[in-house]
Formats: sequence, structure tokens, C-alpha cells
Amino acid sequence: MRATPRQFHVGRPLPLSIVERERRRVLSTEDHQPEPEAVARHRPLFRAIHRRRNPALRRCDITVTDEAAVKRAVKATALGNAMEWFDFGVYSYLAVTIGKVFFSGAGDTMQVIASLATFAAAFLVRPLGGMFFGPLGDRVGRKKILALTMIMMAAATLSIGLIPSYGTIGLWAPALLILCRMVQGFSTGGEYGGAATFIAEYAPDKRRGFWGSFLEFGTLIGYTVAASMVTVLTVVLSDDAMQQWGWRIPFLVAGPLGLVGLYLRLKLDESPAFKKLEEAGAPGAEREKTPLKQILFGNGRAMLLCLALVAAFNICDYMLLSYMPTYLSTLGFNETGGLMAIVAVMIVLMALINSVGRLSDRVGRRPVLIGGSLGFIVLAVPSFLLIKQGSMAAVFAGLLALGLALVCYMGTMSSALPALFPTEARYGSLSVGFNISVSLFGGTTPLVVQGLIGATGNDLMPAFYTMLAAAIGLVAAIAMKETARKPLEGSPPSVATDEEAAELVAAQRG
Repeated sequence: MRATPRQFHVGRPLPLSIVERERRRVLSTEDHQPEPEAVARHRPLFRAIHRRRNPALRRCDITVTDEAAVKRAVKATALGNAMEWFDFGVYSYLAVTIGKVFFSGAGDTMQVIASLATFAAAFLVRPLGGMFFGPLGDRVGRKKILALTMIMMAAATLSIGLIPSYGTIGLWAPALLILCRMVQGFSTGGEYGGAATFIAEYAPDKRRGFWGSFLEFGTLIGYTVAASMVTVLTVVLSDDAMQQWGWRIPFLVAGPLGLVGLYLRLKLDESPAFKKLEEAGAPGAEREKTPLKQILFGNGRAMLLCLALVAAFNICDYMLLSYMPTYLSTLGFNETGGLMAIVAVMIVLMALINSVGRLSDRVGRRPVLIGGSLGFIVLAVPSFLLIKQGSMAAVFAGLLALGLALVCYMGTMSSALPALFPTEARYGSLSVGFNISVSLFGGTTPLVVQGLIGATGNDLMPAFYTMLAAAIGLVAAIAMKETARKPLEGSPPSVATDEEAAELVAAQRG
């Protein structure tokens, strides 16, 4: 049966089959450019298609953020991130002591390697945590999952401080340590992706880089407090007291910190972008879970860029902030002096990171990321040569040079990564991609680099490994689209004031 023709005001009626064929052909791909002849023949049709694809922006479509609410969201998520990296920092800075406590049956070298292997073990389950918590956060909301991950992280860290030593319970000690590290890793799998998503969805488009930088500001606070606490304990306590009970103190502090972070997160409202998503469709509990295959391959280019950027960022991050105390000790450098130098560098980075985030809002994410990658490629070998000189001034100068390159990553990643994915799959996609990359490259960095030094006898291997990671980051930064000052994919524009919203609507009409 033939379809009834519809009248289009172009001089004569067109059969529906022709109209439908043109419509489907135009809508079949986002980047399709119609032929000029087709546009000339069916101009009203193409205008209708354009309006459908780019509907007129109304004032009610624009999200006007409340700065007080943005600050509360940033505070709660940054504190949680600070606690996460406090836990990881404490473990990495106490790696030698933990090796003696939990692997005392092995030799000195094997104790360090076993301790670093346990550190890396937590990263094996991070992708599983991302696969579990990420899609769940896209269904039930960001806030609930971030509260749950906070509870799990605090409980696991507190438990590490309560585990008896190898001399007391034998093999149960390292077994329980590994179990607690697994719980830490599983909960962390849902932490960073959710925190970055939460801040990105709260922040106005023009200031997403600035507000997002506070997430990594929390990272630096966590590392700095961890390093400072370990340094004070190392100075105040004897080696015997440190090994007997002193190492437990930083882990026991995690309990109260976790309760504070949980309180702040439970007081938050859900992110504006997620609220808009719920208003547009079914409630979260009724939305279907996104299959893992769709998460991994549904946004294939974005996922590949995420994996590459996260690999570069985390290899460089763990190299400087986690592995460096161990590296300095292998060079015979005073452990306390090494920690003090790292703390000083992190204080400098904290002073700079928000300015870097603000800079990425002005000039774009890509230029800042490219600058950081080039910085690592150019400065890695000279920096490690300086560190090998052994004096406090040379060590600080080498660490600072690496830190200045790292802050370009730290100030930008928290706003660049969430913008790669659409709102309905952002938490899940970012959590899975981030944690797969961290598991493969970031958490294994101390173990891999230590193994490379042992295999080759070349103590510049950390520099070469850093340069390789930065080269990967450089390629990814060049390939990514610029997202600064633009709405998140799948979300309406987000602005700071009603006046800015009115300007957007007026500019569109003009």
C-alpha cells in the first residue's frame, strides 16, 4: 500500500518515501554534510532537520549554578580525594617499614619488593570497582556512591593499622594486609571517576577547569599530610618504636577523617546535570544498567583518549609522589630529608594548581596538557641527574622541575576527562577507563621501575619511563577535542549568573 503524500511548501507535493529517505540520510550521521542540490530542492525539510538537531535554547534549559553549592560540592569531593591519597601516600612512604613488619621472613630487598607488590595489588581490583560503582552511579546518582566509597576506604585503612605483625600471627599478617588493600582498591575504583564527574557537573562551563583543579588540590593535601606525618614520626621515634607501633598511627587517623568526609558528602544535593537527566527520563532506579561492552566501545575514541591520558598522568604522578622516597633511599639519600624535599615541592604545587586550572579555562585544556607532556620529555633526564647529585638543594631542584611539569596534568585532568563522555554514561565510562589505565600503568609504576633498575643496573630508568609516558600523553593531548568553556556532552549549558544565561539566549536570537 502506497503511503499518503504530505504537502511541503516548495511548489509541489513530495512523496513521503522521498522525504523519509532524505531525512534518514541526513540524520544517519552527526557529521554528514548534505549535498547543496538536495538542500536547494528541500530547503524547508533541511531547516526542520536542523531545528530538530539544534533546538532553540530556552532560558529554562540553561543551568544557573549556585556558587555556595559549588563550593560545598568541591569541598566534600576534594576532602574525600585527599583522604584517598592520604591512605595511599602513607602506605608508599612507609613501604620499607611495612615490609619489615609484614614480610620479616624475607631479606631486606625482598621485603621492599613484597611491600611494593602489595601496594600494586590494590590496583588489580580497581577496574572491578570502576565497573561496579561507575554504572551504578549513572543509575542511582553520584552522591550515594561517593558516600559508600568513602565508608569503604576509611574502614579498610583503619583496619590496616590494627593488623598484628608477621611475628605475631605469621602468614595471616600479609594475607590480611592484602585483603585490606583490595578493599581500598575496590572502593577507590568508584571514587575518582565519581568525584571528577560530580565537580564537572556542578561547575559552570567557563570555570570548570578552576573548580576541577581542587580535586587534585585534595590529592596534594592528602600526600602532603601523609608525608609530613611520616616525617614527624620518623624524627620523633626510634627505628624500633617506629617498627613496633609508630607506623600504625597514620592508618588509625583514617577513621575520624572518613567520618568527617562522609558527613560532608551526605549533606550534598545531587549534581545539576544528573538532576536534568532524571527529569528528562525515568528515575535512576528504573534506568537500565549500561552494559560493559557499551561502556568500553560505545564511545571508543573517547575511551582510548581517556586510557592514554590517564596512563601518562598516573605514571608521572606515582613516579614523583609515591615512588620517589623509595628511589631516594636506594641512592643512599637520607629518608627524612627525601620526604621533606617532597613535602616542599608539593606545597609549591598546591600554590600553583588552581592557577593552572584557571589558565586551562582561558587558553584551553589541550595547550596546558601539551605543555606538561613536553616538560616531562625535556626535563626528565636532567631532573634525575640533579637528584643523583645527592645534595638537598640538587634533590629539591630536580623534584621541583618534575613537579612543574606534573602540575600541568594535575590542574587540568579533572576537567578534561569528564568532558570526554556523555552525561548518561559519564560516571561509568570515566570510572572504568580511568581505573583500567591506573591499574595497568599507575599503580605498577613503583614495582616496574624498581624492577627495571634491578634488571639493568641503570638508575636513570625512572627518567626514561617517565619520558615514554609523557610521549603517550602528548599524542593524546594533540588528538583530543578542546572542551574548555563548552557545555558537557549531553548536558545543557551551565553558567554562573542569570545575566550570563540571558546573554546566551539573546546571542542565539541575534
